[in-house]
Amino acid sequence: MRITREALHSIARDSAEKYARRYRGLACIYLTGSLLSDSPLLGGTTDIDLVCVHTNTPAFPREVVHLLDEVHLDIAHYSQTVFHQPRHLRVDPWVGSHLVNNAAALYDTQHWFEFTQASAGAQFNQPENVVNRARKLSDEARQSWMSLHLQPDTYSPSRLLVYLSALENAANSITAIHAAPLAERRFILQFPEYALAVGRPGLAAGLLDLFTPDGFSAQDLIQWFEPWKASLQAASQIENAPARLAPPRLLYYERAAAALNEENTPAALWLVLRTWTLAVSVLKTDANLHKPWENACQELGLNDKPFGDRLVMLDSYLDGVEETLDDWAKKYGV
Repeated sequence: MRITREALHSIARDSAEKYARRYRGLACIYLTGSLLSDSPLLGGTTDIDLVCVHTNTPAFPREVVHLLDEVHLDIAHYSQTVFHQPRHLRVDPWVGSHLVNNAAALYDTQHWFEFTQASAGAQFNQPENVVNRARKLSDEARQSWMSLHLQPDTYSPSRLLVYLSALENAANSITAIHAAPLAERRFILQFPEYALAVGRPGLAAGLLDLFTPDGFSAQDLIQWFEPWKASLQAASQIENAPARLAPPRLLYYERAAAALNEENTPAALWLVLRTWTLAVSVLKTDANLHKPWENACQELGLNDKPFGDRLVMLDSYLDGVEETLDDWAKKYGV
């Protein structure tokens, strides 16, 4: 099958019709994510991000469904109560931002989507709401730094996940001034645009310094592809593994990383490091799969004493992010 943007939208509509028949009590199904961009494919693969809004409490929050080797559904399930207060949505950097800035209804009952999007969108771009959304993310990043700073120096996958989450939230707090937070695969590719938009292009380079050593090359990353894939494959078979590691997503990560590595190695490294660390955190007792990840972290300066140095750098980076948000708020009278 030739995968085009038009074909993907047709699949999304058909899938929404199927799920509307399957689930009783659906208020709405809307499309979000990369399918609403001009270039949804990366490495020849993509996911179709659907949000199902239920009138009752859904049985599970997320599911991943295989469609083709190159395409899968990534479905978030929310209770309608999440959307009851428009003022809360206006300061929600994730659900609210995507609903207002990056969503299209595929199934709607009683104009639920039209009304909810319009209600949340009213005053959404007022400076006070913008900066509140951004500061929610920067505050989460600062809390993550604080928890790492106060913990013992014992290195673990869970500790690195907290660190990487802090980086993501810090950068997305800058992104949130102009757009919805960035998705994992294109995170490093797209962030420089938003750092530039707030007049702080150095934040993009500073972000890379927090997880990429000097001189790191595409060939350096390629040598980790096989152990990384092995960890993803093993983790995907574990019961109750995170939905991000579901089997349909493995090719989605692998092909994206290979494509990114040809043009932007730090972007590929981010994707590999995030998913590899998550997989290893699931594979708690498999030393054979842990060791290559540990070796990679050592080369990246993300373990033991170098990790303490990275926390010092992160503290300084967060200072810069917080000052940027303060300057933006002052400029717009908040």
